[in-house]
Order: sequence, then C-alpha cells, then structure tokens
Amino acid sequence: MNNPYYGQVGKTKDTRSLGEMTPEEQGDYAAEQIIEMTKSCPGKTVMSGVTGYFLGGFFGLFMASMSYDVPGMTPGTIQELPFKKQMKIMFSDMGKRMVSSARNFGLIGAIYSGTECSIESLRAKNDIWNSVGAGCLTGGGLAVRAGPQAAAVGCAGFAAFSTAVELYMRSEEGQPPKNDYDE
Repeated sequence: MNNPYYGQVGKTKDTRSLGEMTPEEQGDYAAEQIIEMTKSCPGKTVMSGVTGYFLGGFFGLFMASMSYDVPGMTPGTIQELPFKKQMKIMFSDMGKRMVSSARNFGLIGAIYSGTECSIESLRAKNDIWNSVGAGCLTGGGLAVRAGPQAAAVGCAGFAAFSTAVELYMRSEEGQPPKNDYDE
C-alpha cells in the first residue's frame, strides 16, 4: 500500500546495518530513502518550502540590489551621508528584503505543494484539477486577511497561473527530450 503521507507501507526493507552493506548497496539504500521521502506529502512540502526560501532569497537580493541603480529611487538624504553609512543602510535594506522575499516564496511553495499533494491523494488522480484546486486554495488563503473580495481575486489569479504552468508542463513543449540527441 502506498500512503502519500508516509511513503511505502508494507514494503520489505533491508534489515542489515549500513556497515554490513557494500558501498554500492549503501548508495542504493540512500537513493531509495531519498525517493521515498520525496514521494510523501510532508517531504514534498518541506522540499518546496526550502527551495522556495532559497530561490526567494536570491530573487529578493537581486531585486534589492537593482533598486539602488536608479538615482531617483533613493531618498535625497541617503545621498548626502558618508559612503560608509550609505553602504551600511543599503546592505541592511538588502538583507531585510532578501529575508522577506525568502519567507514569502518559501511559504507559497510549501502551501501550494502541500495542498496539491493532499488534493491528489484525496482524489486519487493526477490531473490538471489538482493544480487548479491547490492554486485557488493557496491564493485565496494567502489573501483572506485582506477580505473576501481579495481572497476571491487571489484564488482566481493563483489558480489561473498554476493552471497555465501545469498545462505547459504537461504539453509536448514542456517535456524533456527523450534522449540527448532530440532537439
């Protein structure tokens, strides 16, 4: 039986210790453990959250560094400060933006991935509607504090975006080539 929350249940496992296995068997065992972890809903949720956190951090750092390139965007008072003080303020601001963006991307990735996996396991189907539902719940859930109208717009917008991405990934153009020689 395959439980989406705990991986394979009832599968026979190798009871030998790692010291009794050959290096090849240890590698195979580690690969199996990683695969089992990535198949479970908690594993997918954690992986998406961590990946989103790091990608969001890089994105936030990049966007914060670009905001100081335009002369009109910085307040006039910062330009009058000494160079060392300007750098301190800019790096502090970049760090705050990086952490904020990282948290937001990580949260969105974890919520969406966990919701999609849960919907897929409840429906016992792998189709486009899992992404639509997960997108709607994620977008609506993130915007619910702004009111019902914002939640409805968030639901529709995130569902449309996740549906577009899912349709592209399921299309022929979104698939990787069958081998290295296909173009």
